[in-house]
Amino acid sequence: MTIYELIEQGALQPFAGGVIDASMDVSKPFVVLNPKRLRVEVQTAEPVSLAVVYTESCQASVEVLLAPHAKLSVTELYLAKSLAVVEVSQQEQSEFKQLTALLCGANVSYKLCLQGAHCQSELDAAFVVSGSEHAALSVETRHEVADCRSRSMVKGVAAGRSTGEFRGLVYVAPDAQRTDAEQQNRNIELDDARIVATPQLEIYADDVRCSHGSTVGYSDAEAIFYMRQRGISEADARRLQIEGFVRDVVSRCQTSPVCALLDEQVVEKLSKL
Repeated sequence: MTIYELIEQGALQPFAGGVIDASMDVSKPFVVLNPKRLRVEVQTAEPVSLAVVYTESCQASVEVLLAPHAKLSVTELYLAKSLAVVEVSQQEQSEFKQLTALLCGANVSYKLCLQGAHCQSELDAAFVVSGSEHAALSVETRHEVADCRSRSMVKGVAAGRSTGEFRGLVYVAPDAQRTDAEQQNRNIELDDARIVATPQLEIYADDVRCSHGSTVGYSDAEAIFYMRQRGISEADARRLQIEGFVRDVVSRCQTSPVCALLDEQVVEKLSKL
């Protein structure tokens, strides 16, 4: 099923940007296709879901504003080469969850600004590239006040002669005491592909709990050997291993009508590696 069929069936409601408040029906997820400029302001305490899908190449600028106590879950799916800049600003006790899947050559940058006390921010992302594609993903999380929590997990897979790039930064301002921040990045290189990762912490407060980590490796030869001993071909064993690696991220999709589409697109992409 395509994203257009989901819209036609009424599973998603088209959204052109603007304010989402208590007067609107938020029981059904909103969807935006191929935005060039998008501004979303959430002013209700009811949970809101938004899907942003790129089916055509474009340059996008996305701004998200969360009022106090707002809760927003965003699923972004890149199916065409794109350049996107996403900036999120959160006020006190707001909750933001982001799931991103880059299944093509794309360059995406996130700037997540926690500006009110007791904010929570979570970002899960995966990129899968093959052939000569290039994917670049940048995540900057800025803790500007005290008592906020953030977590980010980015996984990358590159095959053929493709390249991947991850840039991560967690910034903690001098007054942002009791910050709890975690940034993790895991990557798998196949064939002649190459992935470059540069995680970074910049901390100016002393009462914090912050961690980061990054790895770049290859398929687990021992696991593949184990599966081959049970009659699974080497190609299928590798595919199953990579599929599990990526699905660990995409299974966290919270925009129900889009989750099945996301899963289908991931399986299709992995089958071509």
